[in-house]
Amino acid sequence: MKPASFDFVRTSSVVETTRLLEANKGAARVIAGAQSLGPMLNLRLSQPRLLIDITGIPELTRLEDERDAVTVGACVTTANIEDGRLPGDGLGVLANVASGIAYRAVRNRGTVGGSLCHADPSADWLTVLSAIGAECLLRGPEKQRRVPLERFVTGAYQTALAEDEILEAVRLPRLSKKGRIGYVKICRKVGEFALAMAAVRRDPERGPVRLAIGATNGAPIVVTADAVGGDGGLNEAAVNELFAQHGINDRISRRQQFAALSRAYEQAAAP
Repeated sequence: MKPASFDFVRTSSVVETTRLLEANKGAARVIAGAQSLGPMLNLRLSQPRLLIDITGIPELTRLEDERDAVTVGACVTTANIEDGRLPGDGLGVLANVASGIAYRAVRNRGTVGGSLCHADPSADWLTVLSAIGAECLLRGPEKQRRVPLERFVTGAYQTALAEDEILEAVRLPRLSKKGRIGYVKICRKVGEFALAMAAVRRDPERGPVRLAIGATNGAPIVVTADAVGGDGGLNEAAVNELFAQHGINDRISRRQQFAALSRAYEQAAAP
């Protein structure tokens, strides 16, 4: 199929982009790598009146090295992460995560910000960055705001973005030298969307152990280890109760999700 007709504009600044979004009142969509929005346009699941190309905005491809975090512009590609371009220490594990996302051709164009805004429950970045406590930097015509990623994504393919806002960047907290990330994705073959997915951050200098369970019916499930176990390991009954609360009732799905979570938990506990 072909997309419905639309107008196209390439903007040169974040402010220009937000003004266009404000003027079009929900009838415009932002596009960067087009790896998620492109197929939706072709299937006519999305029919915007205006497409706004933001790939030429310099600040959206920035990588800012801070003392305890890295700020990643929304148009930084997954391939950039895979190739080790994040500055400093404490986030090297993300290169391994990136290498297992789709295929290199997709990673070359697909952006971190685009993946988060698409909010596919099976998306790798959504689960892993929720586990590490990422924060979204949103920009509208008049103001900026910061929203934790776990509150930015409100459901399957749903976010907290207002009609006149864009995701400008994502702030990624560094792990300390003692910090570990566990990450497991269960899928039929490498590169495909996950049947089950989990990420665990264990960092005594950054607070309690955080667990994120992806490939659900909605937004990732983000909890601390106290909710489902502790240093001694996971409590399967508590995990199953958590699954039930979030509508994961299929027996096979529960087994797959518990297997992914258990393995990620073990990885994060490894010395």
